[in-house]
Amino acid sequence: MAGKLQFTLQEYQEAATKYRKDLLMLPIIGIQDTLQYMTGRPGIRFKENVGMLNGNAQFAPYKPSRRSDFNLDIDFRTLETFMGSVVANFEPNSAISTLLGTGATKGDGQMQTPTAKHVLSLIAKSLSENLNNAIWSGKRNASGDTTADLFDGFDTITEKDIQEGRVAKDHGNYIKLTDEITNVNAVDVAKSILFQLDPRLRKQDLYMFCSQDFADKYNEAYLMSHAGIPYNGKYDQTTVEGSNGKLKLVPLFNKADSKFIHICPRQNMLVGYDQMSDTESVMVKEYEPFILSYIATMFFGVQFESIDPRRFMAVELATAPATTPGAGA
Repeated sequence: MAGKLQFTLQEYQEAATKYRKDLLMLPIIGIQDTLQYMTGRPGIRFKENVGMLNGNAQFAPYKPSRRSDFNLDIDFRTLETFMGSVVANFEPNSAISTLLGTGATKGDGQMQTPTAKHVLSLIAKSLSENLNNAIWSGKRNASGDTTADLFDGFDTITEKDIQEGRVAKDHGNYIKLTDEITNVNAVDVAKSILFQLDPRLRKQDLYMFCSQDFADKYNEAYLMSHAGIPYNGKYDQTTVEGSNGKLKLVPLFNKADSKFIHICPRQNMLVGYDQMSDTESVMVKEYEPFILSYIATMFFGVQFESIDPRRFMAVELATAPATTPGAGA
């Protein structure tokens, strides 16, 4: 069996060519714990305009002579994906030992012995962890060397929109909390946010993207304020009270250090990647004895389809504790 686990460079190169599409897709599959609440946009290379169409045409009492100009308002935003590259050096036998040690190939009769494909898949899957970490906090730096430098995350995009005045209280798509969220006031804060949403946003099925800390504090506050109510049948509350089950709490590990809570329908959270062209590549080369290099390129980026208050709300957390619980306007 040991002999079967000694793969040649050619076998790795053939696996990279044969399973190119699968290997490129693995980092995207690996971020499903976040992407399941968003909308993936395949086939995006570099830039594509997205957004909402609005118009001012309307019915009025019948008059044959009435004419009016139809003003089409297109709220364009740009979903930009950036080409990223990776050169990951690996020692084949160590990778195989890792696969055998974790039992990653057990349970399938055709996959009980690791292959070159399994080794390359192990590397490809590991790339998804850093993509996940950068979904919110990434900040584009063309000269950078990490995934966090590849693209602007949702929080970074939000900060730019606030600085440039597109996301603001006057536009109805921004709330600045004045008080620190605690396990006493979290339910009241969440309900205050809910009540400030545009009615057309509020009636949709929405996600409240937040940290696990916020969700924990919401559960604690809910438990203290509803302990004697019969319908409180479980500790974990998945929706904000008063939303008729439409505003769902989505605590994400990659929101842990975020200073924003975002409220959007799933279709407004866009994650762009390619996966449909030959521009992206995977290859394996040997630059020194016993060490191979996994070399790959792929496109990735995120964007809000719209920041119209009918589709979007950004809630900025308080920067310092306050004495009176509640949410500011």
